[in-house]
Amino acid sequence: MATDYYDLLGVSRNASDEDIKRAYRKLARELHPDANPDDANAHERFKEVTVAYETLRDAERRRRYDMFGPDAARGAGAGAGDPFGQGFGLGDIFDAFFGGNGGGFGARQRGPLRGQDMELVLDLAFEQAVFGVRREINLRAPAPCATCSGSGAKPGTYPQQCTGCGGSGEVRRVRQSLLGQVVTASPCPKCGGSGQEVVDACVDCRGEGRRTEDKVYEVDVPAGVDDGTQLRLPGRGAAGPRGGPPGDLYLHIRVRPHPRFARQGQDLVAEVRVTFAQAALGTHVKFEALDGEEDLVVPAGTQHGRVFALRGRGVPSAHGRSAGDLLVQVVVETPTDLSKEEQDLLRRFAEIRGEDVAPADSGFLSRIRSAFK
Repeated sequence: MATDYYDLLGVSRNASDEDIKRAYRKLARELHPDANPDDANAHERFKEVTVAYETLRDAERRRRYDMFGPDAARGAGAGAGDPFGQGFGLGDIFDAFFGGNGGGFGARQRGPLRGQDMELVLDLAFEQAVFGVRREINLRAPAPCATCSGSGAKPGTYPQQCTGCGGSGEVRRVRQSLLGQVVTASPCPKCGGSGQEVVDACVDCRGEGRRTEDKVYEVDVPAGVDDGTQLRLPGRGAAGPRGGPPGDLYLHIRVRPHPRFARQGQDLVAEVRVTFAQAALGTHVKFEALDGEEDLVVPAGTQHGRVFALRGRGVPSAHGRSAGDLLVQVVVETPTDLSKEEQDLLRRFAEIRGEDVAPADSGFLSRIRSAFK
């Protein structure tokens, strides 16, 4: 292999990065094995110019090459050979430099076109999202024409090979570029890429092979979906034209809020209200959970804000894992509008505990209120 990488690429030693890239892409198009399947010499030269390009495009490897030669430049960065990996084709080189489609060298799907994907918003109650539900949805979408069975052709006739593309489904054009002749491919405008054309069109679908209809589907919404979840129903979208495969249907879940429960991931969060006396002395509270009544034990001395976790009583996982927890937070309610007897009892209670409270003199309370006006 020649050791002068600049000579291999046909550039000077002070060539810019852009000059080196331009020179390499020209040589790569000329020497790539895909363009020279029977020329072993071209294959070897392609590998040589690739090693040269890989060395000179990297600033550090280029510096080491200029100072010490090719041996010093090896081992830093990518290895020799095809820099793009095994199986990298001629069209891929075009992609690497221009971000294009290889000028039509890549394979393109032929045959009837796929139908469009469709979207619907599905509103769910909070409980339905947590536990799952079977819902009926209505969709207006293109469906295969019953008259022509989706072919688009008049009954008794059949689609024929497209005369515009010869059945390939695409048309190719050759144009000149800086790299020489470039072949571009695009779907045939006459058959839409299917490779077939309808001579005698079905009168009901006008050759489209599909008609817009109202459909009703039953959908099983899994337990644990959340607001914003997207469900994909394969093949439930619009039918493709002239027998093409259908698209998919996407359901966007929208969950209505609950007056008592909120959701934090897989956990449910709620509040239980108790009086001062119940929190101090303890009590049993009948708590209505989403899945039934729960006898919640509030021990004596429970503080405001304490959270009780009911394990496994939260939201089931949509992926089959264990359910979350039901987190119940205690809210201690302070009594208002106390009767005189209740006030006397509380003052007696405070006196026993040595706690200072406002005296019964209403004028004192009025003065306090005035101070904050």
